[in-house]
Amino acid sequence: MKPSRTILAAGAIIAVCGLPQPGWASGTVAGTLIQNTVTATFTTPTGVVTLRSNTNTVKVDQLIGVAVTPLVTAPIPVGNSAAVLSFQVTNTGNGTDSFNLGGMTAVAGNAFTATLQALAIDTNGNAIYDPGIDTVVANGAASPMLAPDGSYRVFVVVAAPLGVTDAQTAQVRLNASSVVGTGTPGTLLIGKGAGGVDAVVGLSGGTANALEGLVASLANVTLTKSALIVDPSGGANPITGAIVTYIIVAHTAGSGTADGLVVADTYPAGTTYVPGTLTLNGIALSDAADSDMGTATSTGIAVALGNVASGSPDRTITFQVKIN
Repeated sequence: MKPSRTILAAGAIIAVCGLPQPGWASGTVAGTLIQNTVTATFTTPTGVVTLRSNTNTVKVDQLIGVAVTPLVTAPIPVGNSAAVLSFQVTNTGNGTDSFNLGGMTAVAGNAFTATLQALAIDTNGNAIYDPGIDTVVANGAASPMLAPDGSYRVFVVVAAPLGVTDAQTAQVRLNASSVVGTGTPGTLLIGKGAGGVDAVVGLSGGTANALEGLVASLANVTLTKSALIVDPSGGANPITGAIVTYIIVAHTAGSGTADGLVVADTYPAGTTYVPGTLTLNGIALSDAADSDMGTATSTGIAVALGNVASGSPDRTITFQVKIN
């Protein structure tokens, strides 16, 4: 017989109403036995008599609650490397619970839809995503159990999609829903709580979500090629024996980095490379594949510029060919 179960559950819900969301677990842990015995005393001709009632026992229901809090306020750059977003998931209920975690990249108003790569829980608590160490959770799957008032950091790892342009923005949503149950606040779930107690859906409805922002950080590379011709008579005519100096300018713009930038060119048909004429920013490069950035083969030249940040000074490459 549980005549006071419903009264206790209602009281627990009211207690949560006075807390801001996200809040803390609502008091007494689910499954706790609350016991009460009434005493009475009265005087008789033979003395004072003390009476005790039967002991009334109530088992506390589980109140379901969860909060999701963004841990980063500024948009996270995403470009050549993946972006790691961080959220805190807190069990605001009064019983141990697990939460289905879902990352959503298709959010209304996004300029692009990021590619979800992973959801992971910060296992070692260092606030840094450590692949192979942190606990990976399949998108939409249940997290490990979380004690009342307990929380963990959830990493949402996303990559930029093809076609995104520099400075475009987007948002990513993390959803967390109680495995015990969700629904309209006050919904009673018979026997679904921790240890088999009844559960009551709290003010959060057993589900919560939060958003964090992304900003595309990419480098745009433009190449400009020009030619300077000197013919055997000192003129600028493209005739047999004329030397053509090709000038290639690599310019980077945007907000990211062009990783592993290599500029390559092939010798035009009807010309022959002039050995030893390859330069970078006016400094001679050897034709051989050695420790410097340039190579010149029988078919063309290549200069490995490495990782070039947007806004870096232009790189100017020159080489010469002779018209056959």
